[in-house]
Formats: sequence, structure tokens, C-alpha cells
Amino acid sequence: MSKLRIGMISFAHSHAFSYLNALLSIPEVEVAGIADEEKNRVQKVLDQHAIPYFADYRDLLKSDLDAVVICSENSRHAELTLAAAEAGKHILCEKPLGISVSEMEAMIEGCRRSGVQLMTAFPCRYIPAVVQAKEAIDRGEIGEIIAIKGTNRGSMPGGWFIDKKLSGGGAVFDHTVHVMDLMHWFLGAEVTEVFAYADTRFNDIEIDDAGMVHVKFDNGVFAVLDPSWSRKPVFPTWGDVTMEITGTKGVLSIDSFAQKNEVYSVQAGKGQWSYWGDNMDKYLVRGFVDALLRGEPVPISGEDGMKSAAVGLAAYESARRGEPVKL
Repeated sequence: MSKLRIGMISFAHSHAFSYLNALLSIPEVEVAGIADEEKNRVQKVLDQHAIPYFADYRDLLKSDLDAVVICSENSRHAELTLAAAEAGKHILCEKPLGISVSEMEAMIEGCRRSGVQLMTAFPCRYIPAVVQAKEAIDRGEIGEIIAIKGTNRGSMPGGWFIDKKLSGGGAVFDHTVHVMDLMHWFLGAEVTEVFAYADTRFNDIEIDDAGMVHVKFDNGVFAVLDPSWSRKPVFPTWGDVTMEITGTKGVLSIDSFAQKNEVYSVQAGKGQWSYWGDNMDKYLVRGFVDALLRGEPVPISGEDGMKSAAVGLAAYESARRGEPVKL
């Protein structure tokens, strides 16, 4: 069987390195090129794996590829996705899908028009605790869901993430999309109203690093989410993804990264978490590859990405106006 030839565009987002490792571990995949205008960012992996390098992503798209993985700054997702679609390449795009609803609609339409698939990178769907929770919900173990409380409290990433022109928003945007996607997935429903707070409370930066996002779904479920960059360097790991789901027959709690060993290191000077659970990024990339090889729809669509990002964008509008926003 011929291999699926996949290229990578930009390593601005650190997830790119994990996605590359996942691609390299799949026998049916050949990593056919890396495009990044900052060669020093990818020099080590180029040397280690002898992967062709392209300073301009347009040259990569001219080569014989089946698909690309985009891990650029958020503000470039639309430009790169539309260019890849026009070149006839399937796309796995880092979250958030885009920084405005209009550009995400254009991305989805551009891929549809070109006959290529667009997948949003939401690896949290592949966390073991999340997968088991989805199965339990589908079996009706907690009855009908009434409400959900979630958190995605991470550390402040710095760099282009705190430049609104490049990121589209701070912690509220960065961390709302992951858990909001899980809520959409669990419920099979869509958000109709958003009421949110956003502020800078934990870091000396000019963008939000904390907030609370309250939403109502079209099936009557309501939910609240704490998306923040509140974890300081002394914390054992970058952050968390948790959910407490209340149903008519019970409550289901998810601690996504509970599969860990606690290590107390004198050398490190603090406690550390050594995670031993399944690699969610590897399963995400495997899902993308399998869908393309089988000619099936990708498991997490561009529409999925747009729905969750739209909630994050509405949260800012609500915070600015001080009142709920309808979607």
C-alpha cells in the first residue's frame, strides 16, 4: 500500500512537535516536508529525521502531498487552510479553528468547494477518562444531563499567545474551545446563549488570563466553565481539564490527567506529575490518518471547531457588554 504523504506547516504552536512524533510513529504515513519561515524552530527535527524543509509554505503545497497539519499562530489558520484547500490537500488544523466566525465559515466553505476534508485538532476527545465518560453517557448511566461544570486551568504560555492580533484572545479564547467541544460532543446540542466574565488577574500581561463562561444549550442544559492561565511555574504540571456532569440519575466526574505518578525532586525543586496515560495527540492524528485512508469523514469537523470557537468569541462580547449574548 502506498503511504499517505503529509506535510506540516508552521511549528509556532508547540503541539506541532507532538503531532510530528505521532505522524512518524504511523507506518502508513510519510512526513513529506516541513514549512516554517523560522528554520531555527525546526532545525533539530529536520536534522534528526532528514525531512525536506521549505521556507515558504506555498512551495510545500506545490509538492506531492495528500494532507497537511497546520500549527501556526491562530491568526494565520484561515490563510493557510484556504491555500491548502486550493492546492487540494486535506487539513488538520490546530485549535481554535479561526479568530472570527466569518473566516471560519470561509475556511469550511473553501474546503467543501475544493473537495478536501478539514479536521479541527481537539485531542481532548481522545483522553481515556473522556472517552469512558462519553460511553457512560451514551449508555444512559447518569440519565438525562442537567448541567455541566468544567475547568481548563493552565499556565500562561507567553509569546504570540499574549498578542491579540496573533492569537485572537487570551485564556478565555485559548481554553474555552477544548472543554466547550467536549460539552457539544457529550450533549449533541448547541449553545444558544453565552454570559461571561474576562479579566487579567494572574499575570502582568495585556490580555485576559482568567474568566468564567456560562452557557445555555438548545436542549435546556446549562453549563459553566473556568478557562484560565492561573497555574504558576511552581505547579506540578501545565494545568488541567476537568468536568462534573450532573444527570437525573447521577453525577459523573472527569479528571483528564489523573493517570499520573507524583514525583518529588530535589533537583527540580518542586513536585512533578509524570503522566502515564494514553497519548491523546497520537490518537488524534491516528483518527485523521485513518479517515483519509478509508475515505471516511474526519472524526472532528471544521464545523465542530467553529461551534466551540464561536462560544469563546461570544464570551468576549458578553464580557464587554456585561450581559448575555445570543448565538
